[in-house]
Amino acid sequence: MASFRIPAEEYAARRARLMAAMGEGSIALVAAATERVRNHDVHYPFRQDSDFRYLTGFPEPDALAVLRPGHAEPYVLFCRPRDPLMEIWHGRRAGPAGAIERFGADAAYPLDELDQRLPELLEGVERVHYRYGADPALDTRVSGWISALRAKLRSGVHVPRELVNLDALLHAHRRVKSPAELEVMRSAGRISAAGHRRAMQVCRPGLNERRLEAEILHEFALAGAGWSYPAIVGGGDNACILHYTENDAELRDGDLVLIDAGCELDSYAGDITRTFPVNGRYSGPQRALYEVVLAAQHAAMAVVRPGMAWPDYHDAAVRVLTEGLISLGLLEGGVDERIADESYRRFYMHRTGHWLGMDVHDPCEYKDGADWTRLEAGMVLTVEPGLYIAPDAEGVDARFRGIGIRIEDDVAVTADGCEVLSAGVPTAIDDIEALMRDA
Repeated sequence: MASFRIPAEEYAARRARLMAAMGEGSIALVAAATERVRNHDVHYPFRQDSDFRYLTGFPEPDALAVLRPGHAEPYVLFCRPRDPLMEIWHGRRAGPAGAIERFGADAAYPLDELDQRLPELLEGVERVHYRYGADPALDTRVSGWISALRAKLRSGVHVPRELVNLDALLHAHRRVKSPAELEVMRSAGRISAAGHRRAMQVCRPGLNERRLEAEILHEFALAGAGWSYPAIVGGGDNACILHYTENDAELRDGDLVLIDAGCELDSYAGDITRTFPVNGRYSGPQRALYEVVLAAQHAAMAVVRPGMAWPDYHDAAVRVLTEGLISLGLLEGGVDERIADESYRRFYMHRTGHWLGMDVHDPCEYKDGADWTRLEAGMVLTVEPGLYIAPDAEGVDARFRGIGIRIEDDVAVTADGCEVLSAGVPTAIDDIEALMRDA
């Protein structure tokens, strides 16, 4: 069925904006995702390509959108035809008629007409906007369509002269979210936060990490959402593995557990990380490190506002983290020295955030030409400082070894600052302990 959260009018406006940026004499080819085999007769759950979904709202696999600025039928969609037998086994299809009636296509054709019709659509075009290299099979077909035109040069056929990567142009549009997108992302933030609260309230020593993952996914499903990436549930020193996904260890009394999990709602992602004590009470060393990370997050968020350059909030977090590492004896020397020589990276090895949207790591550029991107109202990013003290870290106070802490929130840039979309789950130590105690 069509998206019920992003209205059809917005998809049409996105296509119109992209075509205006492309200019006449251009054509864009945007492919849907295809189904992938998991094992033998089983497929992975289908998830639509984000760029294709952004422009069309069309949920089915193996489709191709063609955008043609200046034409009477600027939006052409090729899709699977209706097939009563296949629909009995695998679900309903829109077919070409449904693509026009329900998804706003100006014209639509069955997939088996691609090779016949695409050379005709490409004729007379100067520039082809296309994500070359993403799908080798489609690359071969695109080359074949252009070659078919080139074979008719003596007949006066005009062959496209330029192949342009669509990503930079389209992703620049995806970087600033519309009011409708922001509302979906607020909902994704609320649902994601509810999953984390549930995990905090259920947690106790002796449970398996997988149990907390199950509680989070259950909360997502109750709200009609899925997951936006495989959850990370790392108890004890598993939290020092940044992309830990085994989630199969026992949670031990006295350890922390780090959970990085977010829901996906109408193709938009939530992305939250919290780190809390398995038994509901932070120890002294845990509290000391946690307060440093939380202060770094507050410092970073204070920088997030229109006009600031992308690295500015990372730099703010790094300064506070480095100050904290020095005060706790994990680093020696002056703050500026340790930032300059990057010795803090022994304990903080990632950036403080990334773009967020239809992808957990939205593929938008972080630089505009040679300069870092300046934040604008409507951009959405994560703020996620952390500290990770390896269990075998040499020259480190044993009390801190094996502690991994990350605090991550989803943040929308507003006209005068930022809005925390994931504020529904606490970050302050007293609030987390109270939530766990009162469960």
